[in-house]
Amino acid sequence: MDCPVFIVPGIGNSGPSHWQSLWQAAHRDWHRLTVEDWDRVACDEWVSAIDRQLPAAANETIVIAHSLGCLAVAHWARRCGRKIRGALLVAVPDPTSPAFPRNAARGFEPLPAERLPFPTTIVSSSNDPYGSAPHARACAAAWGSELVEVGAKGHLNADSNLGDWTEGLQLLRRMTNG
Repeated sequence: MDCPVFIVPGIGNSGPSHWQSLWQAAHRDWHRLTVEDWDRVACDEWVSAIDRQLPAAANETIVIAHSLGCLAVAHWARRCGRKIRGALLVAVPDPTSPAFPRNAARGFEPLPAERLPFPTTIVSSSNDPYGSAPHARACAAAWGSELVEVGAKGHLNADSNLGDWTEGLQLLRRMTNG
């Protein structure tokens, strides 16, 4: 990758076998969001952390977000107004869904409903327990995102057995070359 990359994991910080962690291990110069508590999430705290930790060359940075990290990036875009090169938003959860971890994640509703100020690609699975295909389509329409539906692959996390997720890397490369 010839541009800065900033990884925004979801709740729990995407463990060692998650594709985000595998990608970062292969690209030591990529940055990763750090927060005080990965298991008790407050939207405002994550938005502030993203804004503080985003690489100095934010306008050249690609953000790679998973799950709750996608929601944090959408809120950050609305509140902070800084531009980035683009964002790959994978497995966008629905905070109104019964599966959403309301006891562990606060402040993510309502979701931003306006177009994000930078190019985005949303990747969704047809059987994601945290975000339905119609929810992903609605987010893509509202945020002006390209939508890539990858079939029935669960939450697109380590449990989905994606390994280093070649398909996702191809989408990322397409974003950096476009």
